[in-house]
Amino acid sequence: MTIKPLIILPDPLLRQVSKPIEQVDADVLTLADDMLETMYDAPGIGLAGIQIGVARRILVVDVSREGEEKQPLVVINPQILTSSDERSVYEEGCLSIPDYYAEVERPAAVTMEYIGRDGKQHRMEADGLLATCLQHEIDHLNGVLFIDHISRLKREMVIKKFTKAAKTKAI
Repeated sequence: MTIKPLIILPDPLLRQVSKPIEQVDADVLTLADDMLETMYDAPGIGLAGIQIGVARRILVVDVSREGEEKQPLVVINPQILTSSDERSVYEEGCLSIPDYYAEVERPAAVTMEYIGRDGKQHRMEADGLLATCLQHEIDHLNGVLFIDHISRLKREMVIKKFTKAAKTKAI
């Protein structure tokens, strides 16, 4: 397993829509393991393939708390089937937008289908933090960032800050 470098805002790759995975093979399983290791190292609770420069529809999550047994979930080609009318607000952050957090409102629960590590189709109902995390990571697969769910003014300030920081590093 390898810890991969994270793609950071304003990299345009983060806006790319990821392509479906045709089959779960050894390369996909290695990618999943690398993503989990990268996520745990960061540390984070979710990571989409695009965040390490891989534009494929794969994400990993683990919302277990510190001290609890890890519960890694590998999600390939996810599709949200239903979203609850009930809404919830969580303070979200993103490994690709380090040290920035904002409250985001999303559906409180979702039902999704996806392919697991075993190559089989699964259906899952999620609520609470897991539902929020899955929606956040699925957004990444569609080129959407959590800052797209906040006010335009705040979003523009964040993008400006990260663009300036990227230029400073390039010098």
